[in-house]
Amino acid sequence: MNNQRILSVSLSADQDVVLVRQRARQLSALLGFSQQDQVRIATAVSEVARGACQLAFGGRATFQMREYGGRQCLQMMISAGGDTPAGASLPDDAVVTAHRLMDECTIAKDARGIPTVTMCKTLPSPAWVDAARLAELGAQLAKDSPVANSYLEVHQQNQELVATMAELRERQEDLLELTRELEDTNRGIVALYAEIEDKAERLRRADEMKSRFLSNTSHELRTPLSSIRALAQLLLARLDGDLTPEQERQVKFIEKAANDLSELVNDLLDLAKIEAGKVELLLAPVVADNLFRALKGMLRPLVDEARVELVFETPDFDEPFESDEGKIAQVLRNFISNALKFTEHGQVRVRAARNLERDTITFAVTDTGIGISPDNLQLIFEEFSQIEHPLQRRSKGTGLGLPLCRKLAELLGGRVEVESEVGIGSTFSLVLPRRFPQIDG
Repeated sequence: MNNQRILSVSLSADQDVVLVRQRARQLSALLGFSQQDQVRIATAVSEVARGACQLAFGGRATFQMREYGGRQCLQMMISAGGDTPAGASLPDDAVVTAHRLMDECTIAKDARGIPTVTMCKTLPSPAWVDAARLAELGAQLAKDSPVANSYLEVHQQNQELVATMAELRERQEDLLELTRELEDTNRGIVALYAEIEDKAERLRRADEMKSRFLSNTSHELRTPLSSIRALAQLLLARLDGDLTPEQERQVKFIEKAANDLSELVNDLLDLAKIEAGKVELLLAPVVADNLFRALKGMLRPLVDEARVELVFETPDFDEPFESDEGKIAQVLRNFISNALKFTEHGQVRVRAARNLERDTITFAVTDTGIGISPDNLQLIFEEFSQIEHPLQRRSKGTGLGLPLCRKLAELLGGRVEVESEVGIGSTFSLVLPRRFPQIDG
């Protein structure tokens, strides 16, 4: 830090307060401060000098350059006279003014209790005062020594006040213009919100109509589909006579098409019920091992044991947990049937684990199938979306299974997770709370 004195003014009479104000304005102008900063500096200096003189005459105002951190500032130090009463302080309004107008303002007292106020104002960025410039400033100040004329100073302050008022008026007009623009923007936003709400209401009505349509259509399709399936089974059972090989092949096509369409209808109906909030949960204690036994028997006909092995690991816990066993089985059946469908060779492994820390139960189905790329991990949970792959084209599906699984998991208070790597395989997990969350109200 390097301090270089520029000017010192004695505060021996009231007129010196006027003089120190004039000197502050003159010096700040020479240093390149803006008109506003000149007024700020002059006001802060005169207010503090006035406060110092109220305590006692005989003080001093010192102006100097201070350098720190590669920057320069104008430092002004104002002290009260030596006759200042012990423990006396500068008027609060003078100190508050200095704090508001200056970059820095500190107050210190010497051993006798005489206060000294130090104020700083950083020089404008391009300005830099070296030794030569400092000498020029000293010469200029000596040449243009002002006279402490109160009338001239009042006139100068009035001019500053007029300029400030003009600037305030200009800023007020700018503020009014901005306010008008903001009001126009707000009106536009209000209109936009109204339009969005109107469209949201239309979407809600369209969604409700879609759900009702799906539900009604699904109900209407179930009866004829059941009839088609029953008639196909009667024909294949040869209750009305023998079938030629070609007739049997065609009837099997009919039966398979009816089964596929029935699966689509059931998925659509389940989705419509969930979206309409008409699905009721049957909460009861669920034993994971019993669930696995039932799934194993149910899915055995889907397994081509020459290609794929379906393994159910024994759960690492015996305690039952509270949930809807039917909904869990529906999700796991979907996971397992997809795993079997897209695994040409290898293994599909089903396991259940308990996380004591999070108090959750996780059912995981891991396969060694084709896997899913990271770009498609969200696509598979969109309704009617399927990934392009030769196996996918061979094993046509509805594209509703995984979206339905995610909605069922959320209904059970849990979530569906997936990890996959192309060519390595996938793991689909159903994470459930061990205790079904109770919803108030």
